[in-house]
Amino acid sequence: MTGEAFAAVLGVGKSALSMIENDKSALSERNKNILVQELNVNPDWLDTGKGEMFNCPKEEWQRFTLRTDNTIPHQSVPLYNMEGTAGLVPLFLDPSKVKPVDYIHIPNLPKCDGAIYVVGDSMYPLLKSGDIVLYKQMNDWSNIFWGDMYLLSIDLEGEEYVTVKYIHKSERPGCIKLVSQNPHHADKDIEIERIRALAFVKASIRMNSIR
Repeated sequence: MTGEAFAAVLGVGKSALSMIENDKSALSERNKNILVQELNVNPDWLDTGKGEMFNCPKEEWQRFTLRTDNTIPHQSVPLYNMEGTAGLVPLFLDPSKVKPVDYIHIPNLPKCDGAIYVVGDSMYPLLKSGDIVLYKQMNDWSNIFWGDMYLLSIDLEGEEYVTVKYIHKSERPGCIKLVSQNPHHADKDIEIERIRALAFVKASIRMNSIR
């Protein structure tokens, strides 16, 4: 990778990169997370200079990035607040323009593109409002796993509705069936053309309240 390409990945100019390389400027937490998540750099090596520079060999890392069912030893998953992203569509189109509220570090997770807070109780008691789901963005409907949990953005009369649901096959042509965990929420058939963004839920974090 050239210096120019490396600077582009970090989102800094070549002069700023040169200052970092020459210890005249500190590496930001944001750029540390980019190095870990996008370039396979070992976070312990970044902090201490000890151990291997990379988490795993290049060939193995390439397999991780191609197959999302494999786990990655270390990754830094950006956590977004939907109130600050203006919806899933702009977030999925260009996540580099959306500032995460934090990063999640959990070893040996499948490759994830990001994480967001759950809103609503459609998946209660499995998930409740305030819990977190980690997702992998999808662009091809042919890769749908029927019956699994997905994060969706749906067009409802021009307004974006973001929800977490199970996706089942629908008996109606051109539709999918959205199924909730909460028995008080009825199943609903939605036209596929109304789905504006789709992501597979790879993991979830449950927030337990202390009373």
